[in-house]
Amino acid sequence: MGQQRGEVPPIRGNVPGSYAEGVFRDRHPVLVRQVRDALPYSPDRLQALDRLLEEAIADKMQPLDASAHDFRTWLSWGRPYLRGRWTDAPFLWAESYFYRRLLEATGYFDDGPWRGVDPFEPFKRAELAGSVVDEELASLDAVAGLPGPEKETALLLASLWGNRADLTFQVMGELGEEKSADLVADDSALLWSLLHDRPPGTVCFVADNAGRELLPDLALIDHLLTRRLATEIVLHVKPQPYFVSDATPADVLAALDRMTAAPGQAGKAGARLRQALRSGRLTLRTHPFACAPLPYADMPDSLRDEFASAALTVTKGDLNYRRLVGDRMWPTDTPFSEVTAYFPGPVVALRTLKSEVLVGVDARTSAALDATGDAWRTTGTRALIQGRA
Repeated sequence: MGQQRGEVPPIRGNVPGSYAEGVFRDRHPVLVRQVRDALPYSPDRLQALDRLLEEAIADKMQPLDASAHDFRTWLSWGRPYLRGRWTDAPFLWAESYFYRRLLEATGYFDDGPWRGVDPFEPFKRAELAGSVVDEELASLDAVAGLPGPEKETALLLASLWGNRADLTFQVMGELGEEKSADLVADDSALLWSLLHDRPPGTVCFVADNAGRELLPDLALIDHLLTRRLATEIVLHVKPQPYFVSDATPADVLAALDRMTAAPGQAGKAGARLRQALRSGRLTLRTHPFACAPLPYADMPDSLRDEFASAALTVTKGDLNYRRLVGDRMWPTDTPFSEVTAYFPGPVVALRTLKSEVLVGVDARTSAALDATGDAWRTTGTRALIQGRA
């Protein structure tokens, strides 16, 4: 057994030049300004957003208002960090708390006209519009004619890469080979063996982003249901807006509407998925822990029982990966199976690399990538498929 979880320090934003530092120093102030301009907020909401912007720039966090419904919960989670520097708290915790504070500033949970209004909805809506999405959905027509294994590879890689590479990349061949070469770990054979070589059961699919990235996820889910590789799929989404683009139930419905309105295979898949929701073969699931600033190792028993009863859990995206392995400074060659040994059932992570945490990649590979001088861990140019049966 390698290093124990408690022995490996969490990633923090107080390391000069680190990705996490850049998120707090640059990304969060920009995001507050963008949210401020996206909707015609009332003067009190604008003032609250301005106060949060000042906090972000000053690198000084404040607690939630004592009247907040979850004030005591966040106090119990973050008592050592509140009123300190954003960058001194563990990155996963502080970044999650920032988004909770952003919802507080916009009045998302308060009585009043802004209650339940997604501050990120204008960005999500814009991403689903336009001819580029039409082309991506039309590419399902070509994918439908591929032989079985090639079709599954196309659907899986499209879901993995999200809007960085639509379904056409696999049909075009050369680009598909390039995207496969950009994988720093590839356990896709394990994923398909768990689905093909065992009796079908429930598959939990823990979603990541809304918009264009959710469309290939839905195409993959449709394939699993249509081929009866899963008796039921439980699509886990966020119960509230989170990390700008994380999918909520409303975002799933918006993506389904976009899909269903398309011609050809995309429209057929959208119609099948809508029917799957009605029949219960596809279920939307929200759990409060989805927006907790904690790793999955700390999940409550109710969620643990759900994952334990599933034939397979698939987690999508960078944030879910951080929560799955623990957002810590692991040596890259730490085995994925070791850090996910706590997980109560078979699990596969699909992730494009957009933050620094990484396990399951041998030291020689990571050293060679480091030698290129590229920020390959944080720019989304590399990806991985890692699993444990």
